[in-house]
Amino acid sequence: MNQRSFDPEGTPPEDTGAPEGSGRRGLRARLLSVDAFVDTLLWRSFSGLRLAGERYSAWLRRFRVRGPGRIAAELASDAVTFGVLGLILMLALAQDAFQQTNRADWRTTDDFSVTFLDRFGNEIGHRGILLNDTIPLAEIPDHLIKAALATEDRRFFHHFGIDVLGTFRAMVENVRARTVVQGGSSLTQQLAKNLFLTNERTLKRKINEAFLALWLEMNLTKREILKLYLDRAYMGGGTFGVAAASEFYFGKNVRELSLAEAAMLAGLFKAPSKYAPHVDLPAARARANEVLTNMVQAGFMTEGQVIGARRNPAVAIDRSDHRSPDHFLDYAFDQLKELARTRPDLTRDRILTVRSSLDPGLQRQAERAILSSLRQHGQRYRVEEAAVAVVVPETGAVRAMVGGKDYGASQFNRAADALRQPGSAFKPFVYIAAFMNGYSPKSVVPDAPISIGGWSPRNYSRGYAGAVTLKTALTKSINTIPVRLAQAIGRDKIVEAAHAMGLTSELKITRALPLGVAEVRIIDMSAAYASFASGGYKVTPTAILEIKNSSGATIYETAAGRGPRQRVMPEEKAAEMNEVLVNVVERGTGRRARIDGVTAAGKTGTTQAYRDGWFVGYTGNYAAAVWFGNDDFSSTGRMTGGSLPAMTWQSIMEYAHQGVELKPLPGVDRPPRSAEEQLLAGDGTQGAGRPRLLREQSISVLKDIGARLDAIGKRAEAPAAKVGEGPVSQ
Repeated sequence: MNQRSFDPEGTPPEDTGAPEGSGRRGLRARLLSVDAFVDTLLWRSFSGLRLAGERYSAWLRRFRVRGPGRIAAELASDAVTFGVLGLILMLALAQDAFQQTNRADWRTTDDFSVTFLDRFGNEIGHRGILLNDTIPLAEIPDHLIKAALATEDRRFFHHFGIDVLGTFRAMVENVRARTVVQGGSSLTQQLAKNLFLTNERTLKRKINEAFLALWLEMNLTKREILKLYLDRAYMGGGTFGVAAASEFYFGKNVRELSLAEAAMLAGLFKAPSKYAPHVDLPAARARANEVLTNMVQAGFMTEGQVIGARRNPAVAIDRSDHRSPDHFLDYAFDQLKELARTRPDLTRDRILTVRSSLDPGLQRQAERAILSSLRQHGQRYRVEEAAVAVVVPETGAVRAMVGGKDYGASQFNRAADALRQPGSAFKPFVYIAAFMNGYSPKSVVPDAPISIGGWSPRNYSRGYAGAVTLKTALTKSINTIPVRLAQAIGRDKIVEAAHAMGLTSELKITRALPLGVAEVRIIDMSAAYASFASGGYKVTPTAILEIKNSSGATIYETAAGRGPRQRVMPEEKAAEMNEVLVNVVERGTGRRARIDGVTAAGKTGTTQAYRDGWFVGYTGNYAAAVWFGNDDFSSTGRMTGGSLPAMTWQSIMEYAHQGVELKPLPGVDRPPRSAEEQLLAGDGTQGAGRPRLLREQSISVLKDIGARLDAIGKRAEAPAAKVGEGPVSQ
């Protein structure tokens, strides 16, 4: 038996006969060593981190605060934590605003130069580069720049876009006065609003405004921001920028403005409609005096330098009769730009004259009606804003548009751009969809409780009428009936019908859709209802009739570019709807919209919590939508569509039908005329718009006959007077 020998100072001799499985044991040993290494590494790492944490905690204990100081430290820590969370939230809300900065042309103005005419060819305003932003900042008078900075943002060159100190100071002053007496927005924030946002008073807009101000400060120099602000600020009278305002109010180049004139212009930034010299010259001069005081307080000038401007205030050009339909002009200008995208030939000549569809008389009446309603009833109903759009059913021509009570205070066009819930004014879309799917005005549907997935709509009266016809249901604006109709025919068909008739906003298919919870535009509602008046044809609103280039050649006509009319409902179904909606005005919720001698149809609308009040109606001649509400979506004082909106609609449409030939509504007979009207009409033709006047010879003959009849009557009454026993009542 061989015995293995070992070298006491070396390694064992090479074993050429290793037993089977020794390779596996070697691999296992290596894996175990790797595992041990990893375990050791992890243990040492965690031990090192724990030790470092303990040392860090021991180091922090040196700064431990006790007593009142600890409370302050805890509050500061919480403030930082919530501040970071708030910043993240605000960044999320500001994403929509930042997307607008992706436009390559955000710094430029629309390079069209457009003169707008009304439908009769009279000039009504301008849009485009006539705002005149070509004057360099270095050529704008120094005293005008100082006046603007002293009034709007004294620390403009020292803050980063948001004037924290100025905002805090304004808050303190507003609290002291218990009202808003100072604005906290910096000049950069105001520019951000002018370039990218609207005047809506919402928290989201303020957040967007702040972030966009920071973005502007990072992308532009202070001088560039100041130049853009002076060029883009609305200055009243339809003018934008100090250069255009100088021409409008003083008839001179901005380079030639005196200190008094510069102070008056600088006073317009805050409220151009209130301080415009052509609106209220004493108020404009008082405001200019405040601007001069601001310049002295800011240290830009001394009292001795401004005393001359105080004693000799600016004299503006008399434009007291000037009133531009600015919301309509904005709408028409937007349509022109949209048209230019599809018609490249319109861009070859940028100096254009556009004959619009505006009726100046009807526009003034619409403005008067809106302002009168708000002045008389605004406080009672707690409503601050209103809008109206009037279109012609036959052509879609927009005859009048009011986008708000004061363009100077807010250039946001509520008639064309605002999205509001229509309430019951949406119900005609439900009913017309039902009429086109087997129902009729005589169809009977039960007015009874209904529940859909736990949602149970109720009527305004909180009661139920039982089985009623659809004509009665819409006349009384019953809520359960349209919900049942939607269940029967499908909500998708309602959305399809509404879009076909002219609604352009998204209509989400929900259980409450039949009750008008989807948001719509006012101009779209006018056009959609006009399709009933047109006998079932789609009506596309347009503000442009004709476009001419700088040489006077006609390059576009709406009538020539209009294709064949698109039918969106059968004529007999439109006639059925006309019959029902006429009944709404005559006997239903829209009685305050009735016009003597004119067949009118329409529907009221009131949204949840009385946030919106609508009346949308039409005749054979016009269709109009009237909306009242608040920009912040707050509730009104229980204002319904049958109150203020219906009365305002009646005032506008009564004026619109004076002296015009009345057109009948399809399927609805004209109201019977009185015997006197038939006599004065002469031949009795239905086409007579106004009573015909009798000729002088006919009047003379009638007077002679009348005199003879009076004489005969007196002779017949003479004997009876002797025998009579007393007065006889009839």
